[in-house]
Amino acid sequence: MAETGPTTLADLSFEVRSKNAGPFWVTMELFLRNAEAYRIAADEAFLDERTVARLYGVLPDEVQIFRIPSLNVVKISFPRPVTQASLHDRDVHSGQHHVPLAMLPVPSA
Repeated sequence: MAETGPTTLADLSFEVRSKNAGPFWVTMELFLRNAEAYRIAADEAFLDERTVARLYGVLPDEVQIFRIPSLNVVKISFPRPVTQASLHDRDVHSGQHHVPLAMLPVPSA
């Protein structure tokens, strides 16, 4: 029998996505499956500005987290590491930025 890894934010979500929020910002959204999944993802003791900053190499003061309980959504924004479409931009649409967030293990019950 194959061993399964820890439960991640992706496991709790219908979708985890990232996109540009203009040429200077990235926005990521967690669309959680239900109220319990939202409660876990929205818990500031688990997912806060410091956690996002550590995942993405940005300053905690630059991270903005929006918790939207009526939609079971957590939205996160922070400055892009490089300006969109600049010489060193490897993800022009920020379409792959969500992966570290999606793979973040959630605390066990």
